[in-house]
Amino acid sequence: MSQSLSGKLVVAISSRALFDFEEENRVFEESDDRAYMELQLTRLDQPARPGVAFPLVKKLLAFNTEGQSRVAVVILSRNDPVSGLRVFRSAQEADLQLERAVFTRGRNPYPYLNPLGANLFLSAKEEDVRAALLAGFAAARVYPDSAQAADRHPEEIRIAFDGDAVLFSDEAERVYATGGLAAFQAHEIEKANLPLPPGPFMPLLEALKPLQALPASAPMRIRTALVTARSAPAHERAIRTLMAWNIQVDEAMFLGGLEKADFLREFEPDFFFDDQTGTCDTAARVGPTGHVVSGVKNELSQ
Repeated sequence: MSQSLSGKLVVAISSRALFDFEEENRVFEESDDRAYMELQLTRLDQPARPGVAFPLVKKLLAFNTEGQSRVAVVILSRNDPVSGLRVFRSAQEADLQLERAVFTRGRNPYPYLNPLGANLFLSAKEEDVRAALLAGFAAARVYPDSAQAADRHPEEIRIAFDGDAVLFSDEAERVYATGGLAAFQAHEIEKANLPLPPGPFMPLLEALKPLQALPASAPMRIRTALVTARSAPAHERAIRTLMAWNIQVDEAMFLGGLEKADFLREFEPDFFFDDQTGTCDTAARVGPTGHVVSGVKNELSQ
């Protein structure tokens, strides 16, 4: 009988996002894929250290109980199948229940997001993330050197999202880019009652709703936060947009340009997603961070 991932939260993740393969990756960049494969083969019996997304994945898998599988995590990697052996062995050693993987040996793996029905793709390679976002999937380039989330809040997953170009479209951000703050504020006041179009991560929030609705007795809980540079009066459209989507966040921070990292330090997210590299650079010093390579700030120069 064929299996299905329908109805589950599906997270696709590269091996380098899940495990610390930075040393091995440097060998690949300085030499070639054969040198990388040979190194991985010599380390087949050496479990890899946890990577930046490891704590998030471990917590997500805690939603799965005997007889009830709610989350599927799939390795989606440019690794070759032989190097993939080390990935699976490292997962087994870390007691991660991973069953599925796709290894493409250097090819962009994003086309496989579609048959997986993935709700989120995490990778350390910007090219793959861009392709996934253009194909309509929530995706982020992880910062492998992010501060680790460690074991804080063991029974709660905390996820923080930027607003414009992440949860929402970059419509308002484009107005700011061309007209400045005054034009942005006027635009948002005028359209306060008109919901913003969804951004690339809105479907992920939608997919999290069944897990958020689980009873208090569930093995894991999810707490979300909107962390945005918006301030009053532009806050209203953001809140009304979430209301129109029938999506709730537990915390909302309208910071008006204040440093987000200072507030993330207090929220202690298992992952934070933002579209601006400057913000991601500082946020990564606080905790696991993913760059959403989307919107006007990330358009490639012609």
